[in-house]
Amino acid sequence: MRGPKPLFLVCLLACLLAALLLAPVSASAKTPPVYAARVTWVVDGDTLWARPLSGGRAVKLRLHGIDAPEICQAGGPVARAALSLRAHRQVVQVRTKYRDRYGRAVVQLHQNNEDLAASMVRAGQAWSDHSGRSLGPYAAEEAQARVQRRGLFQQRNAEIPRDFRRRHGPCPRP
Repeated sequence: MRGPKPLFLVCLLACLLAALLLAPVSASAKTPPVYAARVTWVVDGDTLWARPLSGGRAVKLRLHGIDAPEICQAGGPVARAALSLRAHRQVVQVRTKYRDRYGRAVVQLHQNNEDLAASMVRAGQAWSDHSGRSLGPYAAEEAQARVQRRGLFQQRNAEIPRDFRRRHGPCPRP
């Protein structure tokens, strides 16, 4: 009875291979790469909640590539108001980049074909997210806002949120 064993192994390997190849397809079908959502709440200048138009619960989203002042930091309430003015109750296009260590989806957000993160930096309400030697994806917008002394960049000593969090910890929850 040597014949059935190789056939059994071939079938088993074929099934495993099929399962591996089909797994990413079914996972990506659950979360589309780009979807429409309505913004339900703006937490601060780079974090908000949005409910997918296809249904389901609202999800917490963080804008990719920027760092806005903490809500308890100087400039924080103004940054939240700026993002709220652009996005609250609006339909936006969400493209998830990855999940951060807090479980939030880090996203590119567009409203009427405008990149909301870029508009926040251009208005001087957020910094391009500097990491390592990189000046971040919105370095040109930040440079322009600095030259034009917009928003946060009117102050010479505006503190980068990362440094603020390092010194003070997270803002207390209301």
